[in-house]
Amino acid sequence: MSTLKPAEWSVSAGPVAYEHAVRSMEERVAAIGHGTAPERVWLLEHPPLYTAGTSAKDRDLLEARFPTYKTGRGGQHTYHGPGQRVAYVMLDLDRRGRRDVRLFVHDLEEWLIRALARLGVIGERRKGRVGIWVAHDGREDKIAAIGVRLKHWVSYHGISLNVSPDLSHYSGIVPCGIAEGDLGVTSLAALGIGASLSDADIALRSAFVEIFGPID
Repeated sequence: MSTLKPAEWSVSAGPVAYEHAVRSMEERVAAIGHGTAPERVWLLEHPPLYTAGTSAKDRDLLEARFPTYKTGRGGQHTYHGPGQRVAYVMLDLDRRGRRDVRLFVHDLEEWLIRALARLGVIGERRKGRVGIWVAHDGREDKIAAIGVRLKHWVSYHGISLNVSPDLSHYSGIVPCGIAEGDLGVTSLAALGIGASLSDADIALRSAFVEIFGPID
């Protein structure tokens, strides 16, 4: 990792259209693969929308109240919208000597767990369930999602952390295919944590450096 240049860390101020984000990611991933651009971590918000990953089932789209995009990332249906911090992670796993998808997902989980700890929340892994979970009030709710894709060992797509989104928007889907009555979704705001997106960004930035190394 010491031979790598610091990854570019960028934050978009306003909502970014999903199609634009995907095009930008694909262009950067190709450039990273050719060695003509640095790795990038791109933090943004999307306008309200649903995405369907490669394992998504049509029946899990209950009500198409927002635009729905089929996407090449792993996972099933999820929601993106205002108040949710999306971080698209474009890293060259080959140059980092970490050509192991499971290890990469584990590192993304650890990144989220450490960032949440900085915000006063205990985030946890659960066997058989991707993402980060919070146990409270006799139930378990998902607070962060993970969905990635690799192209020639360069990663894209990434993670989403619920800071203060409208959680009712999840009711149009079965989020991540999880339909059990004692499982759902939550956010920092729903847990009584008055953190802003900027607060979440600070936590994510410092935790990222611990896991993945330096950034610009």
